[in-house]
Amino acid sequence: MKRFIVPFLYLLLSSLYISAQSASPVKDSNPDSVFLSLAPTPPMGWNSWNIFGCNINEKIIMEIADAMVSSGMKEAGYQYIVLDDCWQVGRDDNNNIVVDSVNFPKGIKFLADYIHSKGLKIGIYSCAGSLTCQRRPGSRGHQFQDAQQYAKWGIDYLKYDWCYNEEQNAKAAYKTMSDALKACGRPIVFSICEWGENEPWKWAKGIGHLWRITPDIRDCYNCKFDWGGVGVLNIIDVMADLHEYAGPGHWNDAEMLEVGNGGMTKDEYITHFSMWCMLAAPLMAGNDLRNMSDETVEILTNKEVIRVNQDKLGKQAIRFMDMGKQEIWAKPLENGEIALCFLNRNDSEWDLDYNWTKNTMYFAREIDLRKKEYSVRDLWAHKNIGTTQTNLKYKIPKHGVLMVRLSPIN
Repeated sequence: MKRFIVPFLYLLLSSLYISAQSASPVKDSNPDSVFLSLAPTPPMGWNSWNIFGCNINEKIIMEIADAMVSSGMKEAGYQYIVLDDCWQVGRDDNNNIVVDSVNFPKGIKFLADYIHSKGLKIGIYSCAGSLTCQRRPGSRGHQFQDAQQYAKWGIDYLKYDWCYNEEQNAKAAYKTMSDALKACGRPIVFSICEWGENEPWKWAKGIGHLWRITPDIRDCYNCKFDWGGVGVLNIIDVMADLHEYAGPGHWNDAEMLEVGNGGMTKDEYITHFSMWCMLAAPLMAGNDLRNMSDETVEILTNKEVIRVNQDKLGKQAIRFMDMGKQEIWAKPLENGEIALCFLNRNDSEWDLDYNWTKNTMYFAREIDLRKKEYSVRDLWAHKNIGTTQTNLKYKIPKHGVLMVRLSPIN
């Protein structure tokens, strides 16, 4: 271990930890305050786009809702079923949005009622442009009208894209829809999807609850396409510098999950899911929940790993040790605990032999491994593997992780 956390990061982590102790969502009858109180932890759910694209219909969505319950995902914390693009086909004479009556013959209100009957919530998609990415009608010029319609249908979540934006000012465009949602009379989580082009992390707090920070994810570990698609490692590297912008009610969105879609190995999917949880990213599954392997269910419903994602402090992990192909990420948790993720980017195994005392990690006055002993729990093996008084020895597979939770021993 040759590179260590620089002194300013000590102070940064300490201030993050201490300020988070007093952070709590505001709750009252004021629409702005109600809006701000939504998404106190990263939203969890499912989105139709990654696996189905435009090929969605009423039957599929209802079956997905059933599967979210029967698979154990609801019990693990997932709650939103989000219809992405292609549910809409036009506007009527009064400019009300028109639902595709072929694929959704009973309408969105029926679907919302069905999803709510399962104890779940429903999300829908629109776009800040005149057209959506698939050239369906967008919401530009109809924001308040559309928000009122979503409220009547019982919508709980809006993903708002950035295609055909016609060179609008991004902050102004998203604030208009945010104001419309705040005025619609129903609490609706607002997902800003403008791909990080206008650095929304700098202006979107209070306008939306989460904001995309990269182009669309692709089902690959390390890849980048000229037309915008990026892989897991590419997204992680962008997220690394944005930790100061995340917290209860305002999250950096690392994009939807690709777990179970077949493009990566099991270890790569475990890395994908582990790092999304470490980074306090929204967990939006993007696979076919109706046909999951046991391996996919095991990854998506790992409650110990999800617990790190849903920790009430709402801290995004920091990459405090970077050794090139080997990294250590740290995330402060409630009650003086901390999550660590040893990330192996290498194409070969990492034979880890970590000396907790020699490689001192000081995260805050409350978390000092020099002064207190901590138990070390492997969150994928679901077992304790020692304490910080002994070296941590582990063989981390290529493109894999070791994710642990440190808990102080009284």
